[in-house]
Amino acid sequence: MIKSKSIVIIIFLMIRKPIYELDGRLLFYAFQAGGFRILQHQTEINKINIFPVNDKDTGTNLASTIRSVLDTIILQKSYKDTINSIAEFALVGARGNSGIILAQFLYGISRETPDKDKITLVEFAESIRKSIPYMYEAVANPVEGTMLTVIKDWSDYISNKQLEITDFNKVIIQSLETLKLSLKETKIKLKILQQKNLVDAGAKGFVVFIEGVIDFIKSKNIRDFAKVSGESFSFIHNEELIDENIKFRFCTEAILKNINISKSDLQTFLSQNGDSVVVAGSESLCRIHVHNNDPAELFFKLKDFGTITFQKADDMIRQNEAHSRRKWNIALVTDSTCDLSQELIDYHQIYMLPLNINFGDNQFLDKVTITPDHFYDLLERSSEFPKTSQVNERSFSNLYSHLASHYDAVISVHLTGQFSGTYLSSVKAAEKLSTEFNKPIKSVDSKTLSGALGLIVLRVTQAIEAGWPLEKILIAVENWKKDAKIFVSVKDLKYMIKGGRVSKRMGFIAKMLGINPIVSMDEDGKSVLFGQTFSQQANINKVMKHITKISTGKIIWNYEVLHAHNLAGAEKYRKKMYQLTGKNPVSVVDISPVIGMNAGNGTIAVSLLFE
Repeated sequence: MIKSKSIVIIIFLMIRKPIYELDGRLLFYAFQAGGFRILQHQTEINKINIFPVNDKDTGTNLASTIRSVLDTIILQKSYKDTINSIAEFALVGARGNSGIILAQFLYGISRETPDKDKITLVEFAESIRKSIPYMYEAVANPVEGTMLTVIKDWSDYISNKQLEITDFNKVIIQSLETLKLSLKETKIKLKILQQKNLVDAGAKGFVVFIEGVIDFIKSKNIRDFAKVSGESFSFIHNEELIDENIKFRFCTEAILKNINISKSDLQTFLSQNGDSVVVAGSESLCRIHVHNNDPAELFFKLKDFGTITFQKADDMIRQNEAHSRRKWNIALVTDSTCDLSQELIDYHQIYMLPLNINFGDNQFLDKVTITPDHFYDLLERSSEFPKTSQVNERSFSNLYSHLASHYDAVISVHLTGQFSGTYLSSVKAAEKLSTEFNKPIKSVDSKTLSGALGLIVLRVTQAIEAGWPLEKILIAVENWKKDAKIFVSVKDLKYMIKGGRVSKRMGFIAKMLGINPIVSMDEDGKSVLFGQTFSQQANINKVMKHITKISTGKIIWNYEVLHAHNLAGAEKYRKKMYQLTGKNPVSVVDISPVIGMNAGNGTIAVSLLFE
């Protein structure tokens, strides 16, 4: 962002005359100009995205990658320092196939740039020429007629003109014709683009970026650029329908630090577990991208190759449904502490954002990149007790902008605010995106979690499917929150002791006495000790006696049985509840790892919701 009148005058003078040396200031503003042009045109880029997957998000991914730089970078005089910062922030924030390829191109430039405050056109041309192999080597199966080809053709033009032309302004402006021709030829070189008569979306994004830089060069008033750069742009998806069989469900990405295998071996491993593989960066900081059907299994293996510091796994089937197969006009969002069977989540098209689970320096996404099987295995073997962190505001913003592009409204129901800041992150993102799209996005603190949250979410789905207006649903949710109950029977206190929920002294005494606590939730969303007995069977009997008592004169709408690797215990609860209600539970599921980390292996629970 331009801060002062003096800087405006300096840059204004710079762009009015030939530029024979490029410094950090000009690079800073040129990148901003190109970046904001992508933000403005992301919808157009999304619309033509059909390769490698027809998920219409290339513009969004490029915009997100660019935004990670624009939100972080500061003005510096040195060209070398500036390109290093751009490359680092792009690599950390890269999103999608196209975003990671662009980040790798920038990374290559930073590596091949001499350590100087100013560089000549010859030095610039040499750095981008040498950066091309970085891109091609990062992609497991590089395909011509894509973003790769257009960037290479642009680099070749700059290299060929470096001795003939010494002015940066002139060579960049003249390079546009080469870019346009290369872009046009993508629909000849790539068969699927030829069939659809479309150019490659990633390639289009790069051309749009350079067009933004050229507009900056040609600008007669830098204040116009300052005005554009202060605007807010949403990550908007287009409304064109998708008709495609998606082979791999998840667009999976991660940042690995200090990998202990070569990048080529990592690329081979990823190719054996999916497609659209990109491995960018270096052994010390590596960004990966792969389309995959089992992120949990993939990341369980990846942890042995290095430290996982970031993960993302976008559900491309759910994205596809939002575009072309949405069943209702109100979208429903929750978080991964909502315990429901995957069949119910898929059928009702529920959007779920995962909380983060950290084992030491390794990060995982609850229920997405770590399953209960893997979780409890790590829980037993790890010397460090896991920690959790909330869903951040940026994750909500990305999802809400996507949903607001396709739905009339969004309802988001989350675990108790007493346990996590996830609900507050949802509220902040909802307020911003609701204003931008002029559509209602409402967040709800369920005051509970796990199966009780799952039943509230399920009740909301029924109201949406019945065509209830948004305000009626929001009023009803407040009543459902009060009528949702959960009772958790802990089998082994060692996990609560490890997590600091119970002191070692009290835990030792309880263990010696054979006490098994029962934990529930109060109306304020706080956990409470409901009772304790000397066995899980006694716990079940105590809970069932209480449920029978509070059910007098009421109807149990539905219930759910939950367990932490304890199907035998869950079956006991199911039988007891069947005797009481005459019906089977909506789900019998392994409890969310985020909940299971404190309750521990062997835990069983029952949740219910009254009519």
